[in-house]
Amino acid sequence: MLKLLRYLKRKEWLFFLLSLVFIAAQVWLDLKLPDYMSEITKLVETEGSAMNDIWTAGGMMLLCSLGSLASSVAVCFLASNIAAGFSKRLRSAMYYKVQSFSKNEIGRFSTPSLITRSTNDVMQVQMLIVMSMQVVIKAPLMAIWAITKIAGKAWQWSLATGITVAILMALMALILALTFPRFRRVQWLQDGLNRSARENLTGIRVVRAFNAEKYQHDKFQKSNTELRNNQLFANRAMTFITPIMSLSMNLLSMSIYWIGAILINSVSLNGAEALAQRVDIFADMIVFMSYAMQMIMSFLMMAAVFVIAPRAFVAAGRINEVLDTEPSVKDGYGEPEEKDWVSMCLLDPDGSENAVIDLHGSTVFFGGDAVFTIRSEAASRQMIEFEHVSYRYPGGSGDVLSDISFKIARGQTVAIVGSTGSGKTTLVNLIPRFSDPTEGRILVDGTDVKNYTLKQLSEKISYASQKPLMFTGTVASNVAMGCSAEPERLEAALRIAQADEFVGSLPDGAASPVARGGVNFSGGQKQRLSIARALCRRSDILILDDSFSALDFKTDRALRNGLKHELGDTTVIIVAQRIGTIMGADKIIVLDDGRIAGIGKHRELLSDCEVYRQIALSQLSEEELAL
Repeated sequence: MLKLLRYLKRKEWLFFLLSLVFIAAQVWLDLKLPDYMSEITKLVETEGSAMNDIWTAGGMMLLCSLGSLASSVAVCFLASNIAAGFSKRLRSAMYYKVQSFSKNEIGRFSTPSLITRSTNDVMQVQMLIVMSMQVVIKAPLMAIWAITKIAGKAWQWSLATGITVAILMALMALILALTFPRFRRVQWLQDGLNRSARENLTGIRVVRAFNAEKYQHDKFQKSNTELRNNQLFANRAMTFITPIMSLSMNLLSMSIYWIGAILINSVSLNGAEALAQRVDIFADMIVFMSYAMQMIMSFLMMAAVFVIAPRAFVAAGRINEVLDTEPSVKDGYGEPEEKDWVSMCLLDPDGSENAVIDLHGSTVFFGGDAVFTIRSEAASRQMIEFEHVSYRYPGGSGDVLSDISFKIARGQTVAIVGSTGSGKTTLVNLIPRFSDPTEGRILVDGTDVKNYTLKQLSEKISYASQKPLMFTGTVASNVAMGCSAEPERLEAALRIAQADEFVGSLPDGAASPVARGGVNFSGGQKQRLSIARALCRRSDILILDDSFSALDFKTDRALRNGLKHELGDTTVIIVAQRIGTIMGADKIIVLDDGRIAGIGKHRELLSDCEVYRQIALSQLSEEELAL
């Protein structure tokens, strides 16, 4: 919990210090009330007391009460401001931290758990901060100040109060020891409940299609019941605190009155002196009673904090677990602007420069009036290179990809094909660094992808995933995500993706609304919008991960023709299951069980690669393949 306090700003620390002043003022005013009560008691018991003195003491009690109320309002205001600002920054910190996570970290925590930690857990911590400022600081201060006030009174009263406080502390420690593990478990069970509800709502059509409502209900009910049982146990244990506090207060009151009666009866003097001494003891008893009740009430207020403190401490630990997690995919030092060029100057006899050599393959000669450039073709066209890349999922028993090596030149269209589970998606996900390879390296423009900043790398790559994801908004906001939304650029992306026709038929065109998850569009329409989103970026590399699966053959062909004729030097990597989609690719990479089974063009692979031939013949006849 203390680690989270680093998210408090200087202004909030000043608010906290100011709140301490108001808390101290409130405690002082509350503890002044018994003094005036004692004064009124003595005035009432003393013959000949003036009524004006009683009214004056009563007025002072009223002013103290009003001052205490004003101080309490000020503390509540300051505590709310501190807690609200703190929770806002904490949610932002968690959001940005999760944004930096790779698939490995997301999978480790799970999406429902991250949502719970960012919302419910932060709320638990926020409530604890509010309660702590109003109670946890006030209660000990009240108790200590009250003890100093009653010090020097009859030791019998002090002993009774001390025994009561010791018993209360022991019982609270026992209850917290029983409930803390349960509250810890409640937070994890909350994740499971959210997961079950989220899966059911997301897959409601599948649930209904398979008539699995009862199965899903039983699954949810199991999580719900387990959560309820843990909450009931913890809350039932915590409910003992209030009756124990009430019983302690009543027993302490009886003890103080009983001890007071004994002390009053023990006065052996007679006459006015005895009466005065009995009045003093009675007044002290009233004051002691008030202070003792104030002290016990302080513990009663702390009991309310103890109800939420265990959950808040567990929540703080879960939040810290996210914030302290270092993402496995980190920013590199950035692509050098001049790509580490080294210049060599060849001097003429007169000492003038006449040549500059670029180690990336270019030589610019300065000789007389002639200026010309010789650039290596390999250096200018090389784009992506895999060097002995292997990948294993965290905790996996074997490699998903093994010793993958190939090169892709700038402007090429490369297809990746293979059976289900052969590692196609995993391979292309390594290029934008959704995960990093366990062995080998991947070069883009001659630079290891690990050396790029994530922003630089994402600017080079556009990506359309297997499952098209639409965000709540409009067609235009979904397609133009992450780039400027000029109308011409948007229209070009929709046209190449073959989405312009159905978007134009919508009531508001590109301004038409998109529901959450794109449920108001068909699978093929969402795929085309996802491809248009990738095209709108106009990046150097375009990755299409099985993004044609929901398209009909006519749209598939038109889209491929559009990619071929309008993308220029863009390097296109297509993961596909259809042989018809990839037959015209410049290069086809065939994967089999995480290894490269063949690389080449369509006709070459038909004759040289048995894996590719089997996949092709399972979809098309030999005559169709020949055509």
